Amino acid sequence: MKITFILPAIGKKKDEKYIKTWKKMEPLVISTLKSITPKDIETEFFDDRLELINYDTNTDLVMISVEMYTSRRAYIIAEKFRNKNVKVMMGGYHVTLMSDEVVEHADSILIGNAEKIWTEVINDLKNNSLKKKYYGNFGFERGIPDRSIFKEKKYSPIGLVETGRGCIFHCEFCAITACYSGKYHKRNIEDIVEDIKSSGKKYFFFVDDNIVADQNYTIELLKAIEPLNIRWSAQGSLTMAKNDELLSLMKKSGCDVILIGYESVNRKNLEQMKKDWSLSLGERDTLTEKIHSYGINIYATFVFGFDYDDDETFEETLRFAFKHNFFFAAFNHLLPFPGTELHERFVKENRLLKDKWWLDENYSYGDIPYKPKNMTAEELSEKCADARRKFFTYSSIFKRFSKLLFRKSDLMLWLIFLTQNINLKKEVDGKLRLPLGSGLDENPK
Repeated sequence: MKITFILPAIGKKKDEKYIKTWKKMEPLVISTLKSITPKDIETEFFDDRLELINYDTNTDLVMISVEMYTSRRAYIIAEKFRNKNVKVMMGGYHVTLMSDEVVEHADSILIGNAEKIWTEVINDLKNNSLKKKYYGNFGFERGIPDRSIFKEKKYSPIGLVETGRGCIFHCEFCAITACYSGKYHKRNIEDIVEDIKSSGKKYFFFVDDNIVADQNYTIELLKAIEPLNIRWSAQGSLTMAKNDELLSLMKKSGCDVILIGYESVNRKNLEQMKKDWSLSLGERDTLTEKIHSYGINIYATFVFGFDYDDDETFEETLRFAFKHNFFFAAFNHLLPFPGTELHERFVKENRLLKDKWWLDENYSYGDIPYKPKNMTAEELSEKCADARRKFFTYSSIFKRFSKLLFRKSDLMLWLIFLTQNINLKKEVDGKLRLPLGSGLDENPK
């Protein structure tokens, strides 16, 4: 028996290469599925971002991991296999949030995480009795991802490791909040240490949505990984700035860059998105400087499109970003991800321009699928792109690089800063107007 795993790509413009920053990381979900698949079952993996899919492969089940941005492409892939009488199963966050939509495009779907239910799926496959829907858990089972399935694929040397799932906050735009209902699930620390050791890598991105969601747990984790002599980056909340022991251990254990979602400089926007809790932490300038004082660099993210955004919000946000000389910064437009509270609110307010905009063949990356309050959709998209252009000018890159030299960094981090900032500068306009799910059955390299 054979299972074929597929990771769909977002899309690419005709006759152009796939976006560099979207294709380099090993997809952790695939190595996790490989690790829980019995050894007597043959497996193969097609990464749609890197290679052409063999639609003529002789397989018993195609398992597709689906996100919102890749859903249209996933349905195209599924149709091609199902037309050849090959069974297709889908899993992933989009499946969990939009199961009634996804089930129309697959023979079977897996809602939640796969670890606890995968053995049942395999047994039903062997007995030719696949159910239409399977319900997994949302926490962790013991085990280590099997990265052997990535053999001969050209990925970044950065390893991906999970230490937790979910987040304790309830931001209305967040798909993770919608999936995990504001709960955080911790992974066994012994498994994390073994995962890091077995990967053969020295630089890691911990894929948690908030690595400091449970700070007592994080402190114990950092003590356990400190002797491993690794370097790492992750995503976390500004709450870390209130805990000196945590910040000290983050740096000692190898933290180079932490992604923090500041989201907005406007109090009313933060209240609307249910992130006004961050205002109770203290003055944001002081908190940011505190993190920098420990030699930890910040990847700051901002989102525009809430009801109190105007021209001044963009200018104020850029001033804040330049003031703190962030390692990276993202200036994203708000998206009503299906299944989130934001999407429900926009439906009630009749603000969506199209019901299932993520499946619209005319929708492109960077388009705004709803009606903003204080500007047109086109203006919002262009203002976000313009903020990126201003942040990633060469003068900005080299000014921020000069500040990096004083943050206890080294040659490797300098190289990462320069190469990735230049890549991000080049891709500001490369991503815009990229049609979802298109151009991918030609050579994507």
